[in-house]
Amino acid sequence: MRVATVNVNGIRAAARKHMATWLEACAPDVMLLQEVRADETTAAALLPGYESVIWPCRVKGRAGVGVAVREGAPVEVGTVRRGVSDPDTVEPDVDSGRWLEVDLTPVSPNTAADAAAPAAAATTPTLTVVSAYFHSGQVGTIKMDQKYAHLNLVDVRMASLLAGAAAGGPDVLMAGDLNIVRSEQDIKNWRPNHNKSAGVLDEEIAYLERWFGDGWVDVARSLAPDAQGPYTWWSQRGQAFDNNAGWRIDYQVATPRLAERARAFTVDRAASYAERWSDHAPLVVDYDL
Repeated sequence: MRVATVNVNGIRAAARKHMATWLEACAPDVMLLQEVRADETTAAALLPGYESVIWPCRVKGRAGVGVAVREGAPVEVGTVRRGVSDPDTVEPDVDSGRWLEVDLTPVSPNTAADAAAPAAAATTPTLTVVSAYFHSGQVGTIKMDQKYAHLNLVDVRMASLLAGAAAGGPDVLMAGDLNIVRSEQDIKNWRPNHNKSAGVLDEEIAYLERWFGDGWVDVARSLAPDAQGPYTWWSQRGQAFDNNAGWRIDYQVATPRLAERARAFTVDRAASYAERWSDHAPLVVDYDL
């Protein structure tokens, strides 16, 4: 099963820049989208051949996350959960459109023999996927406080999901634009940014390292432990893209059983600046089912 995660930087703008060409060539079974910045109807129309679930941000023009499953994929959309907080808690508007969980279930049986199998077998989730878009933050402003407040909520949910998988529940893939690097391997210009820029602060990095220490797996890094990058985001300013002065801030984070089934990954970096359809590049991972 091929899973892609990408911050589309506005799905309407991405569509105008020929996102569809990449989508047809890559053909992911499951696609996790961030910064959709569109309502469900608009986004769905720009994802032909996919069943999509979109959670827009309540703040117009910001955030928005989605999960899209290709027609003909071995899984289909099941239960949906919007938001990282307890379902009875109303999250702040700035946290909306940032955390979308979708249970993926096996495709319904098509043969008479399969149809005779217990109904529960066709509805039991095989995998829970999360499309996540963390706050970018800005040092010395309320935006940084909002980022940490959201990270604290994510911390609680990550522990719960990991415990559920360990207890025999479905495996989990949390993926998206986390807006945090882990180390010098994940950013071209570490020294001028470390503990000076949001996304490169030790306090932020500690959240990621705690999750990985608890058992979650950084799939791309596990497959390429010694690589510099590969980066997934480049500033639109200057010559960052041309000089590959990027940041690795897009992740696929998996429970241990799922991570063991990851076979290969790629970052679909555009061939040139002019061919980019987002300031991020898709992170694509192939998993054995």
